[in-house]
Amino acid sequence: MTTTHDERLRRPSGIRSLRLGGTKVSYVPDGAVRLRPTAVLPDTTDRTWADHPEYLDATGHLAGSVGALLVENGDRALLIDSGFGPRSYRPGPDGPIEEIHGGALLDGLAELGRAPEDIEAIAFTHLHADHLGWACLPVPGTGRLAFGHARHLLSEQEWDSRDELAAQGLADEVAALAPRVHTVADGQEIFPGVHARIVPGHTAGHAEYVITGGGRRLIAFGDAAHSPLQIDHPEWSSAFDHDPARTAAHRRRLVTELAEPGTLGFGVHFADVVFGHANPSDGRPTWRPATA
Repeated sequence: MTTTHDERLRRPSGIRSLRLGGTKVSYVPDGAVRLRPTAVLPDTTDRTWADHPEYLDATGHLAGSVGALLVENGDRALLIDSGFGPRSYRPGPDGPIEEIHGGALLDGLAELGRAPEDIEAIAFTHLHADHLGWACLPVPGTGRLAFGHARHLLSEQEWDSRDELAAQGLADEVAALAPRVHTVADGQEIFPGVHARIVPGHTAGHAEYVITGGGRRLIAFGDAAHSPLQIDHPEWSSAFDHDPARTAAHRRRLVTELAEPGTLGFGVHFADVVFGHANPSDGRPTWRPATA
C-alpha cells in the first residue's frame, strides 16, 4: 500500500537514511510526541488548523518525532542529540505537550548495525530533556549510561546558561552531563564534514550542525522549527522558544538556505518527514520530504 504525504505528516518517523557522498546520515527514532497545536504555535488559531487538517492526527494533535541523528563516516560514528530516553511524560491538561515518550533509540542503533560503544561523541543542539535523554538516563535494569564513554559536545553559550536550565527542572540532567562536556565554538569542525553553527533564540546557545559531503549539505537545525508548517510560515515561533523574535528571524534565513540547490534540512520533530528541503510553491517555500 502506498503511503501518502498527508499520512506521513500525521505519524512519527521510523528509521530513515540518506547519503552525502561518503557520509551516511540516519534518523534514529526514540519515541514520539503529541503537541497541542495552538499551544505550541501560539500565533495560530483553530481556523489555521481547520485549514491544515493534514498535520493533525486522529486525536487532533500535532504528531512529532523524538530521536537522534546518526552520522557515519567510515568506521566513525557521531550522534546529534540523544532522544527523550526510557521514560514517558503526560504533563496535564494545559501547555503545549499532550504526551511524550522515548525508549527506542538503542534498538534503532542496533538495527543500523551500531552499538552504543561505537558512538565517539554526542553533539547536542541544546539542553532540553527531549534532546538529552539517553545521555543522562541509565539503561533500564543496569544502572549505567549507554554513552558514558562518549564526549558530550555543547556550544559554549549553552553550557554557560546551564544554571538557568537547571532551575527549570533539569538539574539532574545537567549534573549527569558535566563530567563529559566539551564546549564547541561557532564554525568548529566536530567530526569529519560536520561543523557547529551557533544560532541563539530557541535557547541561549542553540546549535545547528552542518554536514557536507558529495557536493551537498544537510543542516540539522534542531528546534529552530518544530513543524514543517513553520517552513511555510517562519514568522510563527513556538511556545518553547526562549526568544521568539530572534528565532523567527533566524528561521527566515534558514528557510532561504533550505531552498538553495544542494541543501537539505533535518527537522528532528518533523513527524515522518524529517529530511527535506524548502521548495518554493506559489511564492511561499514549502517543506518537501527528501527520499535520497
